[in-house]
Amino acid sequence: MSDDGGRAGRDGPTLGVELVPDEPIPDVVAEGVAAERAGYDLAFVTCHYNNRSPFATLARLAAETDELEIGPGIANPYERHPVTLAAETATVADQAPERTVFGIGPGDPSTLRNLGLDEERGLRSVLEAFEVARDLWAGERVTHDGTFEAANAGLNFAVPGEIPVYVGGEGPHMCRMAGKRADGLLFNGSHPDDLAWARERVEEGRAERDDDAEDFELLAYASVSVGPDAEAAREAARPPVAFVVAGAAPPVLGRHGIDADRAETIGEHISAGAFGEAFERVTPAMIEAFSVAGTPETVTERMAALLDHADGIVVGSPLGPDADAAIRLASEAFERASEE
Repeated sequence: MSDDGGRAGRDGPTLGVELVPDEPIPDVVAEGVAAERAGYDLAFVTCHYNNRSPFATLARLAAETDELEIGPGIANPYERHPVTLAAETATVADQAPERTVFGIGPGDPSTLRNLGLDEERGLRSVLEAFEVARDLWAGERVTHDGTFEAANAGLNFAVPGEIPVYVGGEGPHMCRMAGKRADGLLFNGSHPDDLAWARERVEEGRAERDDDAEDFELLAYASVSVGPDAEAAREAARPPVAFVVAGAAPPVLGRHGIDADRAETIGEHISAGAFGEAFERVTPAMIEAFSVAGTPETVTERMAALLDHADGIVVGSPLGPDADAAIRLASEAFERASEE
């Protein structure tokens, strides 16, 4: 297990869960409540225009949990103005003080393409968005002229406590920037080779920080699918793996021997809404590279390998063939992996 980071107040590595509001909000919130009971530390609610509102979901989740850290993950600064995004996250903090986090990144290219925003993606916009958010949360008024504009913008309410910023990404520059400027990195990876590479990039960034960054966390934001039937678990991983493959950078695809043209075709099908065709093109090699899928025993082994390089794991979609059971099974696997 990595001993290079970790948030203060945690006894061991961090366990998080990804909640996807593609189901009715009460059902998604029930998963978050179950995660809190199963010992998870934090929950990120995903942000895609074609799902239900992450902030409506977070409002319900704040009211029905007591200790679980919660926040958007991973929001992007293109669909919403960054000042508005900061205000919405601050509203979550108003309802869940001292347990709100902010996951922000360049967004999913296949869905941003539907909005004509895929060319907007970049490191600078992410950095500017969360640095302005920090100023707003501190009670400052902000004038900004960069990847977005703001003139004397401010919040009309006080924000309780600190809001840690987790940058979501997988490229080398984004990883270094997170290490240098953020509180954590949500690295979209499920393979130990990718996490080892990410740790090196993060440490390059941390070496340039102005503070000691003792609380910095590198979290493996992994697609996890756990269940008693190994084949069913691997099949359930197809949809999220398709999205990961579609957004993966060429060097990441090359690291695992994934055909870039096939990955591009998968992305085109997703953008067109042809999800079945996209999922059919996911290969066993893609599932192996971009998910932690299988029986509890297999998932334990894979999680232990990730924790050699990461400070924790966010259990991402699909969770498993049976999501309710998978929340418990993944927590148990994580506990065993943490002891290895």
